[in-house]
Amino acid sequence: MIKKKIGILVLFATLFSLGINAQRATSIRINEILVVNEDNYVDDYGKHSGWIELFNSSAGTVDLKGCYITNDKNNLTKYMIPKGDVLTKIRPRQHTLFFADNNPGRGTFHVNFVLDPYMDNYIAIVDADGKTLIDEVTVPAGQIADTSYGRLIDGEKEWAQLTKVTPSTNNLTLDSNEKIDNFKQNDSFGIGMTVSAMAVTFMGLLLLYLIFKQVGKISIAASKRNAKKAKTGAINAENDDLAGEEAGEVFAAIATALYEVTEDVHDLENTVLTIHKVTRNYSPWSSKLYGLREIPRK
Repeated sequence: MIKKKIGILVLFATLFSLGINAQRATSIRINEILVVNEDNYVDDYGKHSGWIELFNSSAGTVDLKGCYITNDKNNLTKYMIPKGDVLTKIRPRQHTLFFADNNPGRGTFHVNFVLDPYMDNYIAIVDADGKTLIDEVTVPAGQIADTSYGRLIDGEKEWAQLTKVTPSTNNLTLDSNEKIDNFKQNDSFGIGMTVSAMAVTFMGLLLLYLIFKQVGKISIAASKRNAKKAKTGAINAENDDLAGEEAGEVFAAIATALYEVTEDVHDLENTVLTIHKVTRNYSPWSSKLYGLREIPRK
């Protein structure tokens, strides 16, 4: 049962993959054609020949293997793009060239027909089924040598003689900077640019000053708060120590009193006073009276 489910999943994945590939193949566009090549782009053999540029307008890589290129409406399968060549994969928004030199033995990208400069040239690309037409174009007769005929913007509908030949790259190229041209036209002396640059610099410095000033105030306030907390903590700690000492003396006195009460070790006292008379025997021999000389009589 599990193997059956796995087989069904694999089948659906394969069908889905095939569907994606078929959908991606339809995104290929004939993008630029050079009919008369006298002194322009050469092939990998150093030969000058007409060429056809294809463009992948999708967001995924497309493999052209098995598709057909033709110049005959009655023979849509005139040249089949060989399978197994890794170079037939076109990455998203990229280009590839096929040389119309009627010499397919030179490789995958050399088709079996040539372009005629004296008559209209019909070019088409057909899907791998040999029936589905993906894209087609008719190049008017009388093309100028080394001047290509292509879409003004890659993959778009409008065709025209291009001012520049752009094999394997974008047809629309920017040779100037619009902003610089605008400055040259409206501010030829550069006064506006100078003022703008100085204003931007001044605003940046002012912003930095305000930021650092606020940061300094916040730091000073935080330092004062920390110092105040530290001083308050020290005072509280000292008071706690003093309070602890007083509490210790009081507790010691109480504990001593309780101990004396419970152990009955205090002195016994009586409210009746008893006075005992101490008898002293008088001995004249020790009297100081006899030791003194008599005062002479006058």
